[in-house]
Amino acid sequence: MYKVKPKIMAKKILTPLELKVMNILWRLEKAFVKEILSNWDEQPPPAYNTISTIVRILAEKGYVGHKAHGRTHQYFPIVSRTDYQGTFLNNALKNVFKGSASTLVSALMDNDKISDEELAELKRMINE
Repeated sequence: MYKVKPKIMAKKILTPLELKVMNILWRLEKAFVKEILSNWDEQPPPAYNTISTIVRILAEKGYVGHKAHGRTHQYFPIVSRTDYQGTFLNNALKNVFKGSASTLVSALMDNDKISDEELAELKRMINE
């Protein structure tokens, strides 16, 4: 049986550890905790119980659902990477940049976080 929380709850910004788990789930599409740990790119990986707790928190926040397999669960994202990026960006734009997209782009340029190619792409998108 699948268990899924309503997507409406998934408006909270994720912690770095939650985001790392979500990136793995987005890449794998579904995974048991063991599989999340085996795809962890840093060594040593967190403890099994840590990741188990994180996926339960993500389920409570409405980001993941799960399917029971006996005493274990297989987790899957119910919020897409694109939807989360939009939530994150809207939150940053509203709370960090006072709603100003130009201030956001300026900050990216000032900190050398945007390449000339990306800037050209943004200009192309604006002109369309």
